Amino acid sequence: MYSEKLMDHFTNPRNVGEIPNADGIGEEGNPTCGDVMKISIKVEDGRITDAKFRTFGCGAAIAVSSMVTEMVKGKTLDEALAITKEAVAAELGGLPPQKMHCSNLGADALRRAIEDYKGRKGAGPA
Repeated sequence: MYSEKLMDHFTNPRNVGEIPNADGIGEEGNPTCGDVMKISIKVEDGRITDAKFRTFGCGAAIAVSSMVTEMVKGKTLDEALAITKEAVAAELGGLPPQKMHCSNLGADALRRAIEDYKGRKGAGPA
């Protein structure tokens, strides 16, 4: 069963779309279930000022993407890198065990976006 908060992020997802001229873009997918998440970020003065997503997947995948983009805004890159799959799931009020892979995808897509940003800026991998 899904929590009320998860259902809210699924039916009313926040930050859907792509950031024009994004500073970093990360994509992650799961070939087993077919979910694919793409997260784009904007960074100013070492903080993520905006994050948007495009997700092809189940309701849990969409809710996770929405939550990750909400959690990351205003965070430093190091704070954003510290966001774990468990933290995302907890913010959503939990995920059924068979949907925990969705929170992995969200955290991994965010990590890839930050790595992309650092690579573009010559700062090396995260």
